[in-house]
Amino acid sequence: MEAMKTVVLPDGKQVPALGMGTWMMGENPACRTREIAALQHGIDLGMRLIDTAEMYGEGASEELVGEAIRGRRDQVFLVSKAYPHHAGRKSAPMACERSLERLGVECIDLYLLHWRGGIPLAETVEAFEKLKAQGKIRRWGVSNLDLADMRELYAIPEGKAAAVDQVLYNLTRRGIEWNLLPWLQSQKTALMAYSPIEQGRLLRHTAFCRLAEQHGWRPAQLALAWVLRHEGVIAIPKASRREHVEENFSALQCPLSPEILAQIDRLLPPPKAATPLEML
Repeated sequence: MEAMKTVVLPDGKQVPALGMGTWMMGENPACRTREIAALQHGIDLGMRLIDTAEMYGEGASEELVGEAIRGRRDQVFLVSKAYPHHAGRKSAPMACERSLERLGVECIDLYLLHWRGGIPLAETVEAFEKLKAQGKIRRWGVSNLDLADMRELYAIPEGKAAAVDQVLYNLTRRGIEWNLLPWLQSQKTALMAYSPIEQGRLLRHTAFCRLAEQHGWRPAQLALAWVLRHEGVIAIPKASRREHVEENFSALQCPLSPEILAQIDRLLPPPKAATPLEML
């Protein structure tokens, strides 16, 4: 089996660089058995970081993940996210408790602010640090924060405790390469890339698919290998079928030569100027 690449978080915790996302999973009862089997197969392969959120199906995804990891909690690095309006002094403890109940666990490994809302970042940091002190979460981070937001966060006492920034990053969404990604790397803060295959749209990019085939790879393999080549970057593709989980895992076996990277840059160029952070 291919060795799993890992990323070291600021507190020294090593986590898989290739995990599993669960957006839009758990919402269709007819797919439940298949989705649970896919998650469990991913755990078996070593893709033991699972990302979910209270927003996904209004808790349905967390319940699905909870069922998938039952009896295997100690094998999984569990990530969940709170709505912006649930990230305050009073709202965060209640939101976290609901997530813990749906997941069927006593502690969340990494708890994220899903995106920035009206609650001041300083209040969210205070609330998350209190949850950590209470043992409800092991560490916290943020999602969908751009460079200016991250600098503001880091200026807050204890703001530098943020373990990751989870953002949209793939071959067609490369804006973060201009400033956010280099800054996070300089701060030793991990970047978690959601939708690394652009929700499957990259698999319909004719020229990119042709390039992958020329090198004997499937498009999803090449798209994920490209994201995973960065140090300090975690990819969390969704896969609701066992065969898709295996295809994602095989991206670890795709070495990218300078020639291939140059071909990709010609096809899907890097940014030439700073651009606002994109979101899905």
